[in-house]
Parts: sequence; structure tokens; C-alpha cells
Amino acid sequence: MATGSGYSPVVPSGDGGVEVELDQDHPGFADPAYRRRRNDIAALSVNWLAGEPVPFVEYTEAEHGVWRIVSHELSRKHEKYACREFLHGREALALPTDHIPQLDEVSEHLVPITGFDYAPVAGLAPLREFYGAFAGRRFFSTQYIRHHSVPLYTPEPDIVHEVIGHANQLASPKFAAVCEEVGRAVGRSERAETLAFLSKVFWFTLEFGVVFEDGSPQAYGAGILSSFGELDVFRKADLRPFDFAAMGSVEYDITRYQPLLYAAESFDRLIDDLMDFYRTYDDEARERLLAASAVA
Repeated sequence: MATGSGYSPVVPSGDGGVEVELDQDHPGFADPAYRRRRNDIAALSVNWLAGEPVPFVEYTEAEHGVWRIVSHELSRKHEKYACREFLHGREALALPTDHIPQLDEVSEHLVPITGFDYAPVAGLAPLREFYGAFAGRRFFSTQYIRHHSVPLYTPEPDIVHEVIGHANQLASPKFAAVCEEVGRAVGRSERAETLAFLSKVFWFTLEFGVVFEDGSPQAYGAGILSSFGELDVFRKADLRPFDFAAMGSVEYDITRYQPLLYAAESFDRLIDDLMDFYRTYDDEARERLLAASAVA
């Protein structure tokens, strides 16, 4: 999970552990048991290092129950609103719907398909670390799940988003190849503003991307496909043609349904455009895009 507005910071606590700082409007803010749970799960991976075993989370039956509800409801909506490539990936990955999978379990399913594996992160991950790991086909994921009182809503990405949204997406060889190019582009992005621009393009594509199939806007972005509410409203957004200069310059609010989205005209064009963008992206490419946009 990369850094961004709307994410709950993980900070050291006075007892040597960690504390997840929830906003007052978070469903779990006034629930001491949930807050302790979030702290305990974050503490498992806060000092995790590559090569170490992925922390095992002993999920409760209530947490598994949330996963079952969300898996069922999202699956129904995916049949109507997800692009075909995502559905093919979902079928190949065959994630469990009766329990929250451990990250190792996700990797066991995913690695044979596209080579991507999952690694733990306590909460926030720096942009360079998060996206850069894609070059080695690694995805950093949180391990907590949303509050049980509103299973179909979360104000922040949780394991539902990270796995149902992104793992199913990464089970597509075509999307996995794009993400690997994202990681390589990070290695060529030396300036902070270049990395921030890349992150925004990722947001409007791999997170909140739309593609036309048979004349209908279908979702391929993990942010849409892991959100029960977003799936209901994304077709009502202002759908604009692909424009990387605009994507990398527009501000967005993670805490609300997205009013502006960019839609590719076809799936083949989508993949070609994304691969071309990330394969050639660096500090100079950003400057050229912005200069061309200003002239236009």
C-alpha cells in the first residue's frame, strides 16, 4: 500500500509497539477492540525484512465473516462491471471465498501464473519502495481487514483491496507485465515530482481505470473492483479519453467516489498505451509530456 491521503499512519507507541492512527470518522475509531487488533496486526510486519517468513495472522471468525460477505457481493458485481481480462485473472487465481487468505497463500496461487508474490507492510509504504518493488514482481500488502459493522465499506485500502482488487488483476499476464514496467520506470525516476506524476497515472489506470468493451465502460482498476460502492457509480463519472499529461497533473480525493475517470477505447489499446508510457518514462519524459500538453 503506497502513501497517500486517506491512509491511517502507523506510528511507534509508548509501550514499544505501534499504533494505527484512525480518523474520527473511521468506522472502527470508537471500537477499542478493533483498534487493538489493528495495532497488533501492524506490529507483526512493521519490522519485516525481505527473506524472512511472512507474518501469519490468526484471523478471527468475525474477520473471516467479513471476507465471506465482501467476496460474495463483489463477485456478483464483477460479473457485470469488470473487464474480461480481470475476470480471466480471477478465474485463474481462484482465491478462497470462505476465509481470508494468508499472504503466503496468495503468493502460492499467484507466482505460478505471473511470478508476482506478496510481501507484508504495516500500513504506509513510500512510493519508491511500493512501486519500485514491482520491477521484481513483488506487491506489498497490508494484512488487516475493515471494520465488521460496515463490511461493504472502508475509508482506506485493506486486504480486500490489496488481494481481491490487485491480486486478481496481477493474475493477468498483461496487467502483470504493465506493473513490472511501472517498477522499472520508478528506477529511472530520480526526481520526486517525476515519481509523484507516475503515481497519479497509476491511480487513474491500474487503480481507477476504465476500458470500453462492446461499447460499455468496464472497470479494470483495483480501486473500483474492490469497492462495492464505487462499482455502482463509476459509469456515472466524467469519463474522459486517455491523456497521460492530464492524469499526472489532476488532483484527486481518495475519500470520495471518483468524479473523473479516464477510459481507454479498447483493451488492446489500453495495454499498448500503458506499456509504451511506462517503458519510456523518466524525468525527461515527464517534462516532454507536460510541454506538449501546454502547447496543445
